[in-house]
Amino acid sequence: MSKEKAMLLLFISVLLFACNSSKKNVPTTENNVPEVDFFADNGFGNAVAVVQHPAGIYHEGITYVCYQGPKEDPYVASYNHGTKEWKGPFRAGISEMGKDPNRKKRIDNHGKPSMLIDDAGYIHITFGGHGGMKKHGENTLGNHHYGKNLHAVSKKPLDITSWETLDNISPFGTYNQMIKMDNGDIYLFYRHGAHRSNWVYQKSTDNGRTFGEPISFLKHKRRTEIEAEDSWYPWLGRGHGDDIIVAFDYHICRDNKNAQDKRGHIPERHHVYYMVFDTKLGKWKNVKNEPLQIPLTKEMADEKALVANTGTDWTFQGVTEVDANGNPHIGITVGPDIGEKRSGPKRMRYFKWDDTEWVSVQNSGLPIGNGDIELTSNNEVQFYIAAQNSKGTGEVARWDAPAHGNSFQKSRILLTKPEANFAISTLIQNSHPEARLIVAERKPGTDYRRMYLLGDDGPILRQKEGANVLEESKK
Repeated sequence: MSKEKAMLLLFISVLLFACNSSKKNVPTTENNVPEVDFFADNGFGNAVAVVQHPAGIYHEGITYVCYQGPKEDPYVASYNHGTKEWKGPFRAGISEMGKDPNRKKRIDNHGKPSMLIDDAGYIHITFGGHGGMKKHGENTLGNHHYGKNLHAVSKKPLDITSWETLDNISPFGTYNQMIKMDNGDIYLFYRHGAHRSNWVYQKSTDNGRTFGEPISFLKHKRRTEIEAEDSWYPWLGRGHGDDIIVAFDYHICRDNKNAQDKRGHIPERHHVYYMVFDTKLGKWKNVKNEPLQIPLTKEMADEKALVANTGTDWTFQGVTEVDANGNPHIGITVGPDIGEKRSGPKRMRYFKWDDTEWVSVQNSGLPIGNGDIELTSNNEVQFYIAAQNSKGTGEVARWDAPAHGNSFQKSRILLTKPEANFAISTLIQNSHPEARLIVAERKPGTDYRRMYLLGDDGPILRQKEGANVLEESKK
């Protein structure tokens, strides 16, 4: 055999081996059907966020998830943990945002969906609002901006294929957060308008078919010493028994033209606060069980509800949980304002109540990023955080600390992707170990996102043809 022919045969052998090896690296089902690690590719813009929650619920063996899809409409999918079957995504409603190609800000991102399952098994989705518009009427609790807050309900219990939109909540909402209590009462919390608006809740006692009038619990108010207005960003969740717990930060809503900061209105937030809503008594209190006058003003919040004064550092998106002893724990990202870049990198900070005072953990080891907090039955603290390293690799990981500990260690990496970062949801309500949270992969050059459902062992796989739904859902 000539040397040239031998070299050619060697080259062909290497090429065939490489091809066969690459095929082996593609996940397949038992029927040799290709699988992918995302469940949908039609997430749109900031498809999920911590503030709009819950975005997922585990119920009777199935995890239901929702996210912002094409044209900012809400989409819903489900995964059956017993049969390993995916359904959807299906569009649950039509947003009034995302339809105007001439709008300067093409993607508003404030109307992402949140979800709830009522005691009769119907699935509820709230979505579509960024404060409402003047055409929707007078907003007596704030100002207008864009979109319309909407409420859709599945036509059949636990069926995500068909939906109806009910006209039974205020059109002026944004940042919807839904909570169902043990007695079936549903609370819908949201900001009643744009930045200069009260935060309110509406209550339903009939599985979300009707809601009471909005009741304010955080007050917007004009400041007199500077050109700005008080505004807020709370996160609400279930506490023990009849309690709803609230972690929040303060947004100094500066005028577009002001003497204090030439950048005008910027996303400047400061400080950390905490309070509790006793839904049985209809009373609000601080961590010391002292009563709070509602709607809470900035002055009263500073006096009675302050967890930490962050000084000139900026804050973003607090989350909270109570341990087995009823003591609250808070995670919130904190970092510097770095001038024209609007705000600097923010590291997850950890605060806890030790029965007598708030403890601020300065050097916890937590990364730059944001996410959610969970406490185990043994009072171990866990953070699920989406972060990005200096090389542009995106990572979603769990960070653990022992009970009463202050130092966190990365315990599990749930997902990592090069040249990407992730928008992350809160933890799925009543989550299954296979499905803890939802993330959207943000890559440069496109507004569309791959959507992942992550559990303790990473993403849940799906047959490739079921996950590639973008072209169909754009219609």
